[in-house]
Amino acid sequence: MDFRLMGLDAPLFHTLHHLVDANDDSDNNKSMSAPTRTYVRDAKAMAATPADIKEYPNSYVFIVDMPGLKSGDIKVQVEEDNVLLISGERKREEEKEGAKYVRMERRIGKLMRKFVLPENANTDSISAVCQDGVLTVTVKKLPPPEPKKPKTIEVKIA
Repeated sequence: MDFRLMGLDAPLFHTLHHLVDANDDSDNNKSMSAPTRTYVRDAKAMAATPADIKEYPNSYVFIVDMPGLKSGDIKVQVEEDNVLLISGERKREEEKEGAKYVRMERRIGKLMRKFVLPENANTDSISAVCQDGVLTVTVKKLPPPEPKKPKTIEVKIA
């Protein structure tokens, strides 16, 4: 569509014209650049799962809201040696006979967060506790490396 034919030759319309053309071109390559359904679901789950992170002298503590989930429905994993993955899924309650939803505002679906752990995190010492819909994951810190002592070389007389 050429906006100049309609007497609209302003820079704004010129930019819109390029955007429309770019969208037409991208439709042909949509299968290559479109995000997968799993990616979109995971992105929504990450955006909707609030978390706090605290650092203590000996540990990192991740506090994640996981409303309505039992501890057996929550997974805490370490991927690629330094990525903490916390996930779970809240399912819709079974409807009782004769009852129907008038309003449904509580979130259902996947809950997920990923955190890149610092280098001094001890991935072999992780604990997780879920209480009242709040998951607390504690990652212990590795002890600081001991400073290298200077090596003394004996000088021989020749």
